[in-house]
Order: sequence, then structure tokens, then C-alpha cells
Amino acid sequence: MGLPHHSPPTALVSQMCLLKSYSACLREATLQLPHFASTSNRKRRNVRWCSPEAAMLHDFHLPMRSLEVKNRTSAEEIKSLRLVTAIKTPYLPDGRFDLEAYDALMHMQILGGAEGVIVGGTTGEGQLMSWDEHIMLIGHTVNCFGGLIKVIGNTGSNSTREAVHATEQGFAVGMHAALHINPYYGKTSMEGMVAHFEAVLPMGPTIIYNVPSRTGQDIPPPVIRTIAQSANMAGVKECVGNNRIKEYTDEGIVAWSGNDDQCHDARWDHGATGVVSVTSNLVPRVMWELMFEAKNPLLNSKLIPLIDWLFREPNPIGLNTALAQLGVVRPVFRLPYLPLPRARRVEFVNIVRELGRENFVGDKDVQILEDDDFVLVRRY
Repeated sequence: MGLPHHSPPTALVSQMCLLKSYSACLREATLQLPHFASTSNRKRRNVRWCSPEAAMLHDFHLPMRSLEVKNRTSAEEIKSLRLVTAIKTPYLPDGRFDLEAYDALMHMQILGGAEGVIVGGTTGEGQLMSWDEHIMLIGHTVNCFGGLIKVIGNTGSNSTREAVHATEQGFAVGMHAALHINPYYGKTSMEGMVAHFEAVLPMGPTIIYNVPSRTGQDIPPPVIRTIAQSANMAGVKECVGNNRIKEYTDEGIVAWSGNDDQCHDARWDHGATGVVSVTSNLVPRVMWELMFEAKNPLLNSKLIPLIDWLFREPNPIGLNTALAQLGVVRPVFRLPYLPLPRARRVEFVNIVRELGRENFVGDKDVQILEDDDFVLVRRY
């Protein structure tokens, strides 16, 4: 007597049919290499196409944009800023960010009259940061100080892809505006510059940064005139000189001086809105007076020895050394930056005493640090 025969359940039959169909599909949809008439007359095998569950669209990009109301500002508000500090990034002994020292420095800038800060710029050593660090610091600054000061994130890059991605993230964490440099090292054409900037301008208020001494390539006026048609184009941080600034301001294009030693004349004689300053890290109130009070050649001349000292070596070497000697930040340097030699450190102490310690940030007495006082971090 044979075993009793039972029909499989209907659901199981359906699953078996689906598996057979899928198996047949896999067998028939094998990789087909091209057959060329010159080498083979064989007919190509007919392959039954199986529709995938989802289609993939290549090179399809939508802006990562939120329409919710944030603390973001308009380009017009950015255009009015007279004193913007390129803020220093302090470090802990292991090379991580010293957020307590950073916050204290931010408070000093706000009390000193700075209306905006560049976060992660050249002065803030954005070039030594990972993008994770970069965006975190922008977000931290917005969260703590975004209601008191305009936060401008340096999200520029020589890679358009990186610039777009970082700018999306910067605005997502609440920065008020972006700072963008032209592609450096792997330089591009004028048309390429325009395309690069036009890829990021739609995301929010933007300042273009022209510093040929670092990028190796000038952003010429025709490029600026072209992108100035964007409603998000706030203006240019210009380091070429005051004649270039005058050229822009005569045409109604907002410009900030990127050179502390020229900013007084740029503001009062060449139409600059103000300055994006390194020196204001040290003497924010004095820089505020230069930009707000009135034309003051005497005060400007008193600052020139400090400015010359700061920029004798590439920025931010002098600033890092100065802030450490003022006791505002720990004497920690991320390589490849090294502190100034001792003779220059002594020179800084004399400059502080000449200008008056009360004009500088911090409340500790300025001191001459010895070589062993500095921590040099190579892995961070």
C-alpha cells in the first residue's frame, strides 16, 4: 500500500511557481558579450528581460534643501557686515578641538563688536580638518552663537563635488552664509570657475574669496560680474588690492578687504564694506573702531607693526603664537605649522606692551613662551 497522496497547499504552489519563474529568468538573463558581424555570423540569443523591483536613475541630482524656517539670513544682510573675524581654531594637547577655548574666543569677538565669523577658513585651519570636523565646528558655532553673530562657513574646495556636499551640510546645520574659494592647484578656466561657483550659489548667501597668493590663480572681474547676477551672491573677499576693490564697488558689487594692512584705506577711500580680518582675533575692538567710527590714519598706523609681525610668516603661524602667549589658547600646533622662534615671541610681547595689554583679548599677562611649552601634534 502506498503512502497517501496529499496535494500541496495553494500558497506553497504559488511560491514554487514564483521560484521557477525567477530561476528561468536568471538562466536566460546571463551576461551577453557583444558579437560583431566581422567576426561572427551567429544570431544573438533572445533574452527575456525581467523587470527589476526598482529602477536606478544615473546622474540625477536634487538639491539637499529644506524649506523650513531657520536662522538663515539673506544675502542683503551679509552685504552689510563691516567686521568679520576669520576665527582661530584652538586645540587640546591631543590635537582635538578645544571647544571651551573656542567658545571663550567667540565671546571675545562678540563683545569686541565683530558682526560675523568665518569658521574653518585658512586662519581657522580648515585645510587641516576632516569634513566631519569642519561641519561639526560650523554646527557648534551656530548652536551656541548663531543668534548673536553671523556664522559664515568655509565650505569651499578645489573639487566642485566636495564644495557642493559641504555647502549642503553647512546650510543644513544652520550656517548663515558660505565662503567659497576658486579651485586651487588643479586650476581651471574662467568658464570652469563660473560653473564651479554656479554649482554652489543656489544653496544660500555666498561670499567669494579671491586670494591668488594661496590658490595660484586670480578670479578675474569678468567671472565676478557673471556670478554677481545670482541673488545669493553677497560679495567678494578680495586680496588683490584696493584698486580691484574700487573697480567692484564702482559697479555696485560688495567687496571686503582681505588684507588687514590695507583695510582702513579700503573701507574709507575705495568703497569696501569692511574687512574679513585675522588681526581682529587679537584686537577686535580696535578693528571695530577702524571699520565703524571714522577715517583714522593715526590709529591705523599704530596697528601696522602688529599686522606686519602677524604676517611675516604665512598665516596662521603668527596668530597661533600670539594667542598662546596671551594665554587665550593652549600652545598646541597641528603640523605642519610651528610656532615662531623665540626672538619673534619676544618681539610680540614688546608690541603688546606698546599698544596696551587692555586692547588685546584675554585677561592674562602676555608672556614669553619657551620652546618646550609648545605641543606639536602630527596625528589628529
